[in-house]
Amino acid sequence: MDFFKKIFSHICLTISLLILFYTYYRSEIYWEGIKRDDYIIRYITSTILIFFSIITFFITQKIKEYLIISSLSIFLSIYLFEGYLTYKDYKKVKFSKEKFYESQTGKKWDHRSKFKVYEDLKKISVKTSVSIFPSIYLNQNNKIYPLSGVSHSKTVNCQENGYFSIFKSDRYGFNNPDQEWDSKEIEYLLVGDSFAFGDCVNRPYDISSILRTLSKKSVLNISYSDNGPLLSFASLREYLSPNVKKILWVFTELNDIYDLNNEIKNLTLKKYLEKPNFTQKLKFKQKEIDDLANDMIEKEKLKAEKKEKLKAEKKEKLKAEKKEKEYLIVRFINFLKINRLRASIFYKFDPNVKYIKSTQTLKKLNPQPEFKHILKLVKDLSNKNNSKLYFVYMPEYSRYNFKYDDTSYNLVRNILNELDIPLIDIHKEVFLKEKNPLELFPFGLDGHYNQNGYKKVANAIYKLTK
Repeated sequence: MDFFKKIFSHICLTISLLILFYTYYRSEIYWEGIKRDDYIIRYITSTILIFFSIITFFITQKIKEYLIISSLSIFLSIYLFEGYLTYKDYKKVKFSKEKFYESQTGKKWDHRSKFKVYEDLKKISVKTSVSIFPSIYLNQNNKIYPLSGVSHSKTVNCQENGYFSIFKSDRYGFNNPDQEWDSKEIEYLLVGDSFAFGDCVNRPYDISSILRTLSKKSVLNISYSDNGPLLSFASLREYLSPNVKKILWVFTELNDIYDLNNEIKNLTLKKYLEKPNFTQKLKFKQKEIDDLANDMIEKEKLKAEKKEKLKAEKKEKLKAEKKEKEYLIVRFINFLKINRLRASIFYKFDPNVKYIKSTQTLKKLNPQPEFKHILKLVKDLSNKNNSKLYFVYMPEYSRYNFKYDDTSYNLVRNILNELDIPLIDIHKEVFLKEKNPLELFPFGLDGHYNQNGYKKVANAIYKLTK
């Protein structure tokens, strides 16, 4: 015990300084200050430990003896509990979304890549394509800026629910039954990003299809995945027709503000902001759009094949023993860092909502001045077209898995109030009414909404707009 008394203060100070240096490394060097706020508690903790360590140099030997016994007891208890949590996780049968999908549907989870599905379908039908997002053209200098994909084509989209969503594109390359464009009156026109597009589900489970069923009227969707506000406005300018009764401007808090930062740098898209009557007349240039999209598909396919090849080569080089050793090292480091214990402390259950929510605050970007200007132009265009405009606010997954910063949400609401644009708040109308909002996402995991999620969103929109 006398030996431990002599080195106790030095050990405490060394450990405290190591914690401080490691915290500084992670915060300022590894993350380059981006996540500094997340490390404040660690900075405070290490500072308190350093202060405590210095005090131990001046306390009596008897008190130091009590501190050694207490410290060892606490230290041992922490790692015993961490060991218990590790064993519990090891013994627990992990949730398998693949097995769940197979038990519910009797089908096998589709592990193919998007381009493998594309190649397989192309053997059956030549008129097959892959969804090419308009945002992919942001840094290109083409004669036109396409806002849709290949027309009249079986289009492979995305996979989050066990299968690849595939749709037959219309005459302009959007996700609609083609005959919708021939309707005398369009009840709803949707414009937005992947959530409005209906990513990762098939018809009739996307919002547009459900609204067609509910209203028994025509619905058009000119949305596309990865569209931000400026791409959406450009689409509205190009494809809005006089027979549209209601425009649903679908805004996703996940990325719409971020996307606008990139969109406003494109010279063609900026013309939609600066010139009131600017148009590319894209309705008459579908052949050019198809050609550009098909070229892009081939380029993206080559990239994907190269990536898969490199991945396979890397996997081949790594021997099973080495992989197992690396896996054990990672597990041992996580054990030393008491990851599971810290997770159980920093993740809490909300008594009002039955899902796990992190105490970490997720901050969002604030809307740019251009965002308000775009909404003003959208409203003016809607009024000119005698269409009723609704702003549909779509919440993201992280809102229900993190402590959420509502600053940008409130700023968007203020802009809508100033412009007198009706808001359909899907967060309040749908997700807050759920015991577990995460169940409206694929297997409760990060992604777009699942079939049930899209259904509840469409029902809320119909109820508030009929």
